[in-house]
Amino acid sequence: MLFEPFEEFGDVDAIAARLNDADAAVRRLAVLELAETVNADAVAPVLSVVDDPDAGVRLQVALALGEFVEEAQAGAVTRALVHLVQDEVSDVAQAAAASLAEQKAPTAGPPLLALAGDPRPFVRAAILHGLRGLRLPEALGPALLALQDQSAAVRVEAIGVIAYLKREDALPSLIAASRDEDVQVRATAIQALAFTRQDGAALAIGEALQDADWQVRATAAETLGRIGLASAIPALTAALEDPFWQVRQKALPSLGALRAKGAVATIIPLLGHDVALVRKEAAAALGEIAEPVAQDALAECSNDVDPEVRKTVRWALGRIAA
Repeated sequence: MLFEPFEEFGDVDAIAARLNDADAAVRRLAVLELAETVNADAVAPVLSVVDDPDAGVRLQVALALGEFVEEAQAGAVTRALVHLVQDEVSDVAQAAAASLAEQKAPTAGPPLLALAGDPRPFVRAAILHGLRGLRLPEALGPALLALQDQSAAVRVEAIGVIAYLKREDALPSLIAASRDEDVQVRATAIQALAFTRQDGAALAIGEALQDADWQVRATAAETLGRIGLASAIPALTAALEDPFWQVRQKALPSLGALRAKGAVATIIPLLGHDVALVRKEAAAALGEIAEPVAQDALAECSNDVDPEVRKTVRWALGRIAA
């Protein structure tokens, strides 16, 4: 025969038999196919080659184990990934770290916590990412410590852990992170502060509207709308004059959510902005505020060249009329 018949897709035993093949490429493909079966019985065969002499096979094992997230498998899978994250081949270790970050079972918590102080930044970041979704109270300490990490990626993931725990006693650390030297850290910290309405958090978010980086300012404008403090209206109205349209775009929904009647006169000119997304958000904000004084300005935009803007204008006019 020119070709041997393929085993039926999903036949775990038949695929697993190829893990003993002398050809590493065959073993790698077998691991890949076992992961694709999404079958609990495939876990044991994959674990059996966790120490395969070929780095490519071990890499495929590290990737495959990230597909097995059922709680019944979590213990064995997490232990294998912890083993692989120590692999001498960097690609294998990084793949294992990424798969560890996807473990959702509570039993994965202790092994992840044990790796929180790993000397490699990519491992520390991945471990914190995994701990975020588990919402373990014990993760707060390592996360607070990681806010001082030299790696910005680690600090970002640490903020994620704290944000998921929603611990107001961690607010001082989050507020400090909102002034971090790294742009992504600052923006992430501002987002994380949305869970509270405490004055200190609102003040830090308001200060971020003056940040040197427009991405942080845009994040602050969006977050102020989410926490719903009327005291933020003056700062958000001022943000409509920001030189970056992305900041204006984020400030508009926040003003709409706050029903900021005093901002209507500043919003109306943005119906003529060059960027269609800004025009759309301006119309939506005016619809949310529903002040009759905006009716004529909205009516003049009924024939906007952008269909999404036209649709939003019609909706806004309907709200004002109602």
